[in-house]
Amino acid sequence: MLIPHPLLGPRDAQEFTYLGDAALLNRPDGMAADAQAAFNDYVYLRDNPAGVHRELWFHEQGDRSWVVVTRNTVTHEILGAELARDVALAAKAGAA
Repeated sequence: MLIPHPLLGPRDAQEFTYLGDAALLNRPDGMAADAQAAFNDYVYLRDNPAGVHRELWFHEQGDRSWVVVTRNTVTHEILGAELARDVALAAKAGAA
């Protein structure tokens, strides 16, 4: 499986380590009143969708960047990839 790295072009998936759902970028506020429950959900509750899903991958054997990969979990087709930093900054700007 080739992952289209946003900076380096197509890279073999063996260069990456899979972390999980890209929703992990949305870490709960540790100072909120419901922080304990929010962190419990953040750590232990995961979706396991069949179909298009956004995943977090670490380019361990390359430039050590974090990449959000959009992939169809049924066919393993890669639909796109973007730097996790860009995704997090866009989400932060959208929330402001």
